[in-house]
Amino acid sequence: MLSSTIELLHTARRNAYAIGAFNIYNLEGVRAVVEAAEAFESPAMLQLHPSALSYGKSPLVALCMEAARSAKVPIAVHLDHSTSANDIQAAITAGMNSIMADGSALPYEDNLTFTREMTALAHRSGVVVEAEIGRISGTEDGLTIAEKEAKMTDPSEAAEFVQATQVDALAVTIGNVHGKYHSEPKLDFQRLLVIRKLVEVPLVLHGASGLPEAMINQSIQFGVCKFNVNTEVREAYLEGIKSSSSLSSPDLLAVMEQVIVAMQSVISAKLQLFGSVGKAHLHQVI
Repeated sequence: MLSSTIELLHTARRNAYAIGAFNIYNLEGVRAVVEAAEAFESPAMLQLHPSALSYGKSPLVALCMEAARSAKVPIAVHLDHSTSANDIQAAITAGMNSIMADGSALPYEDNLTFTREMTALAHRSGVVVEAEIGRISGTEDGLTIAEKEAKMTDPSEAAEFVQATQVDALAVTIGNVHGKYHSEPKLDFQRLLVIRKLVEVPLVLHGASGLPEAMINQSIQFGVCKFNVNTEVREAYLEGIKSSSSLSSPDLLAVMEQVIVAMQSVISAKLQLFGSVGKAHLHQVI
């Protein structure tokens, strides 16, 4: 069931759980997310990073849209981390539910201008916009942000930014990182609490791969209602391919099925961790 991103987020926020948003690259990834969500009667989101969009183009978007429509549970389709007005327009034209206008690499005023323009563009078509204040370190899909370039979200700046741009959701930086955590994660929950008090829109936390249960639970308690997951699912995919080499006569379809099962295991665990299991019935569909 193709669902509205903003409805997923608001319902999750009201009921104190979070939506799992999983980056996908191909049919196997789409199947892994949808089938795990169906098995656990959970809402979920299919996300396309710009690199995946560049690779799969409109056929990959169409695959995601059809999978969402055909799913037995609420599924939204989202363009992740886009810095391109052309890509955002293409996502809107393709019918995607939401986009992330990512101006976080820009100076604050330029980020505000870019985000305001992309929000106006998206809202004309009823598309939801996520933006980011601060900058998350780490590596994702070939893009590396050094720790020295990272910047925590300033709560007052975040409130001003949301008011000025009219975005629908805000990704915050409180010590979370893209990719792997190379030391014990340390999240600034006091900062998150202040942001929650000042910002009314749903909050998003990127870099959920590797965060322990206690931090996930506290993040939800303090207002996060969407977690992005990429690294762990991607690693499961690669491990699934490696393990298939032990098959006596590896058939390509058997390999793909094994990869789906490997990804589903990670996705299922995340759905349980985020508290969205059994919550599909709470959501409306488009």
